[in-house]
Amino acid sequence: MPCETLLEYLKISGVPHELVVHPHAYAARETAAKAGVPGHQFAKSVLVKLDGEMAMAVIPAAHKLNFNVLREVAGAGTVALALEDEFAARFPDCELGAMPPFGNLYDMRVLVDDHLAEAQAMTFNAGTHTEAITMAFKDFLDLVQPEVARFTYQPLMEFRGEA
Repeated sequence: MPCETLLEYLKISGVPHELVVHPHAYAARETAAKAGVPGHQFAKSVLVKLDGEMAMAVIPAAHKLNFNVLREVAGAGTVALALEDEFAARFPDCELGAMPPFGNLYDMRVLVDDHLAEAQAMTFNAGTHTEAITMAFKDFLDLVQPEVARFTYQPLMEFRGEA
């Protein structure tokens, strides 16, 4: 079942969205494929620590995080990946690794890579490894109010069509 915090927030906001059920998947690119969504349209949540404070970087599944650029964009002195034991308790209604990109609901700063804006819709984990939600990117921006900047890159193998 999708995480209740997210479902309640979407219901109260009245934002149109679609629940997509897919075969079990862990990796974002695999989840995108199983959900029938292009990798550039599937948003994955990467938990980082900016100067020791938990934050969420929302990036396309087919992209990699550029830590140096994220540090600059965020105005941070340091940036590091957060460990699961550092953030698991913040997401009690989500399966680890399937957190939706709504860090605002979990008391954390959210930064979204502007590559996601290239598609009108975005899909993301709904708190489980078998369910995703699709909604308009514009609605995501309105609900989350993230900081939008470019801080990812697409690996060369992606450009050649290899996955």
